[in-house]
Amino acid sequence: MEPLKITIFQAYLFWENVDKNLQNLGLRLSALREKTDLIILPEMFNTGFTTNVEKCAETMSGKTMHWLFETSQKFQCVVAGSLIIEEGGKYYNRFVWMSPDGSFVHYDKRHLFSMANEDKVFTAGDSRIIFQLKGWKICPMICYDLRFPTWSRNQGASYDLLVYTASWPDKRSAHWRALIPARAIENQAFVIGVNRVGHDGKEVYYSGGSMCISPNGDVVYYKPEDEDLYTFTLNPKDLEENRNSFPFLDDQDEFKLL
Repeated sequence: MEPLKITIFQAYLFWENVDKNLQNLGLRLSALREKTDLIILPEMFNTGFTTNVEKCAETMSGKTMHWLFETSQKFQCVVAGSLIIEEGGKYYNRFVWMSPDGSFVHYDKRHLFSMANEDKVFTAGDSRIIFQLKGWKICPMICYDLRFPTWSRNQGASYDLLVYTASWPDKRSAHWRALIPARAIENQAFVIGVNRVGHDGKEVYYSGGSMCISPNGDVVYYKPEDEDLYTFTLNPKDLEENRNSFPFLDDQDEFKLL
């Protein structure tokens, strides 16, 4: 494993406006001067969180996928975030991991937010996936997945970094601030949560709070309220030291999700 440089983009999103969001994201990213390995965007970064699939869904060859590829090429790094994808007559809240060479992998959100009828419109994913970057094993999750710790259980050190891309409302921000550190500590992994800011078309307010927490529960980065583009480096030695000095995961119960 090598040190991993990560850029979190806590972005203001325009409601169901793909063109305006992609333009604004591109403009803000143009201020990025230092080399980075990974740029992480919020959940449904091109539309804001919505179930209006008729207006907002794209295919895997659509304009947002093309934008991800162009952005990845421009910065010569992985660019990741979720968007609404239509595939085979079904809709997915899909986390896409785009590499500069145009190759990509994806994760489909497992836990759909029933209180916003996400489960009535979207199809849930049925498998976890691990991305690889500079020797790091990275596990992607999306927003509501954060509330279900069995889904992110780190058995056999299956991952080193857990990433949540989210549209997490301000009125439940206390839960966000509690659950992300909990996932880091219980799984002995770095955890990153990337949230959005601003109001959506239903007047839901998002206050950001994007963060990175170390395996020991220490705050590497935390930013409430404002739009922010921030780059930091994760050192594998910090992860190894934590796991070697207090290897409690060796004593965890084994289980399988049915």
